[in-house]
Amino acid sequence: MPLGLGRRKKAPPLVENEEAEPGRGGLGVGESGPLGGGGAGGPQMGLPPPPPALRPRLVFHTQLAHGSPTGRIEGFTNVKELYGKIAEAFRLPPAEVMFCTLNTHKVDMDKLLGGQIGLEDFIFAHIKGQRKEVEVFKSEDALGLTITDNGAGYAFIKRIKEGSVIDHIQVVNVGDMIEAINGQSLLGCRHYEVARLLKELPRGRTFTLKLTEPRKAFDMISQRSASGRPGAGSQLGTGRGTLRLRSRGPATVEDLPSAFEEKAIEKVDDLLESYMGIRDTELAATMVELGKDKKNPDELAEALDERLGDFAFPDEFVFDVWGAIGDAKVGRY
Repeated sequence: MPLGLGRRKKAPPLVENEEAEPGRGGLGVGESGPLGGGGAGGPQMGLPPPPPALRPRLVFHTQLAHGSPTGRIEGFTNVKELYGKIAEAFRLPPAEVMFCTLNTHKVDMDKLLGGQIGLEDFIFAHIKGQRKEVEVFKSEDALGLTITDNGAGYAFIKRIKEGSVIDHIQVVNVGDMIEAINGQSLLGCRHYEVARLLKELPRGRTFTLKLTEPRKAFDMISQRSASGRPGAGSQLGTGRGTLRLRSRGPATVEDLPSAFEEKAIEKVDDLLESYMGIRDTELAATMVELGKDKKNPDELAEALDERLGDFAFPDEFVFDVWGAIGDAKVGRY
């Protein structure tokens, strides 16, 4: 059947850690927010966490990004459990953890923790800092924002385009969590929901953003937009193997992705930003995984509908994803 004819969206529950990550940012949230029909405290989708005996007995070292002693965490199998372990180690409420970076304490979006952690990686946790509220006049259709989420209900700014509407507002920074738009809470929303809402705001009007910035160390005070530049570095860690955090079933230790997979993921991530205003390496990785063995675009479309139907990807986007995977396979980078 030709692509786009007879495709039926199955509307599964919102994808969770494996599909979006942060982060993957984007990582999945596991519950829908105000825009998705639920709340941040809604029921978890998918299978319950596996018993402790089935979880990898791997120990990771962690610090708070603004400064702290070193803690040790283990026994987690998804992003929400990871945040819980970090909060427990530093005696914080889990909701204080905004996102994590690997091997740097700076707000470096190229080092954002997604759905995979290198076995030798050091985890820095960024916690809530100053809250702020700004008014933005939408003079252009595009605000110049790229959105990701942390896998536990917080959407935040991953990139600010140079010269854009938001770039001219100095108080808005990469790493800021978008807490509310025009008074509407976004806690629990996925990054693509937030991006869609921002895109739908009428041009020529002013809207209000309520933001929370990550707490900064002294050497980060003057840093406005670390890694706000185009292009995304690897989120997959520096260890020789990686711990893959899954939304269903236990976490698994895997080899690093091949050169083909890394390039295909990068190209698909670029397409996500172009079409949807989000960057999400883990979502891109899931799409490459779904598409690398498919024989034609129709098979890829069916697989995306089955696994990621909530995104409602347009046909032209699916064609471009198919082409990006094919180019990477034959070395056309």
